[in-house]
Amino acid sequence: MTTRSTPSPEDFESMARSALEALPAPFDAHARAVLLHVADWPDHDMLEDLQIDDPLDLTGLYEGIPLTEKSVADPAPFPDQVWLFREPILAEWRDRGDVELEDLVAHVVVHEIAHHFGWSDEEIAEIDRWWE
Repeated sequence: MTTRSTPSPEDFESMARSALEALPAPFDAHARAVLLHVADWPDHDMLEDLQIDDPLDLTGLYEGIPLTEKSVADPAPFPDQVWLFREPILAEWRDRGDVELEDLVAHVVVHEIAHHFGWSDEEIAEIDRWWE
């Protein structure tokens, strides 16, 4: 998407699903089991739980139990979920001006899926130089 028009939530979901489909095996099967949601903004409870004051600071969120912590002995948990927040992502895209929206959405999706695989923000930052 090379224009600066405002993509719909459906556009965001399509970009996110493309990013998930591009994951290599064996990651793709586990990633497909995660529910994907697109919302314009994070809700108040999410921001409060994460101690984030500015909703523009949260572009995505993983909710669930990382695969590295799951056990077959655990009761059936709620499904793992990845949230993408459209307005914060769009604000960052516009502010940066040097990245395609599809690439930014894919970056947020992969970052959140990395949490599903048990990676911390610090571990992701060690190999992901996106923000430099």
